[in-house]
Amino acid sequence: MNTEKKSRTLEIFFRFMRGEDISPVKLAESYGVSTKSVTRYINEVKSFLAENRELVGHAELVYSYMDKSYRLVLDEFFSDKELFAIAKVIIGSRAFSGEDTSLLMSKLKRFVSAGDRKKLDELIRKELYHYSEIKHDCENVIKTLWRLIDVITDKKEITINYFKIDRTLSQKRIQPVSLMFSEYYFYLIAYYPGEYEEPRYFRVDRIKDIVEHRKGFSTDKVLGFNEGELRKRSQFMFYGKLRRIQFWYSGPSLQAVMDKLPTAKIIERKREKYLLEAEVYGDGIKMFLLSQGARVRVIAPEEFVKDMGAEIGNMQKIYFDVRQLPS
Repeated sequence: MNTEKKSRTLEIFFRFMRGEDISPVKLAESYGVSTKSVTRYINEVKSFLAENRELVGHAELVYSYMDKSYRLVLDEFFSDKELFAIAKVIIGSRAFSGEDTSLLMSKLKRFVSAGDRKKLDELIRKELYHYSEIKHDCENVIKTLWRLIDVITDKKEITINYFKIDRTLSQKRIQPVSLMFSEYYFYLIAYYPGEYEEPRYFRVDRIKDIVEHRKGFSTDKVLGFNEGELRKRSQFMFYGKLRRIQFWYSGPSLQAVMDKLPTAKIIERKREKYLLEAEVYGDGIKMFLLSQGARVRVIAPEEFVKDMGAEIGNMQKIYFDVRQLPS
């Protein structure tokens, strides 16, 4: 095969991979060659696909008599339904900048057949038009995530410059162990070496800078460390001790509560009321349970019951004590 033929065969293959429908007649006109020559190029691609079926994901060229063109059909292509579902998740998360989200959508569409792509272009265009990104302090969320993945994999201690909730900039030397996504934000789960036994949580978009240290660490030194179990107990991204709580739930959506608390289990049922038990880190669980109103009654542990009661008392003062009302 001469150089020109190799070049054109590779070009045609690449165009197929990009999802183009290729008409031998139109391509022959474009190249200034005969249709027979273009057919030979296409047959070279077909032969390669047939001889390397596992390598190329059982891809094959299918001819459409209606359009008089060939199309690459690949098992790995997303269907329009699959891609639209993925796009909705990415856009709904609001976790990335508008520029990064548009770029992700553009790349994802390359893995859809040409027929589905036209339909998706319009659907995704509408979604992106109304996109509202979360404000970030880091230069780029995707790049920061990847850098954190590297140090987590290599188990390296790092120092981060981090914007706290009050917008003050602090510096912390930590041992990063995991990443999670929860309600618009990516979180880094980390430990303070020699200071706290329980994990701490840092919003990735608030990390201004990262400095890697040569010193490594071992999660074996963290008592009972298990990343899977840690993630189950870290749903609210508030640091604090690990607690086993029990509460009665009488609301309409038990499944929603169980989904929110991966460690939750039903230990008793009385008619339409359920006694649930769950293990969680920190005080974020308090806000979640308070959001359920009278549908929830905490019964254990005792100090958590008192804490919940005190918070409810403070809320009552705000709403019913005239001295607390704004003038």
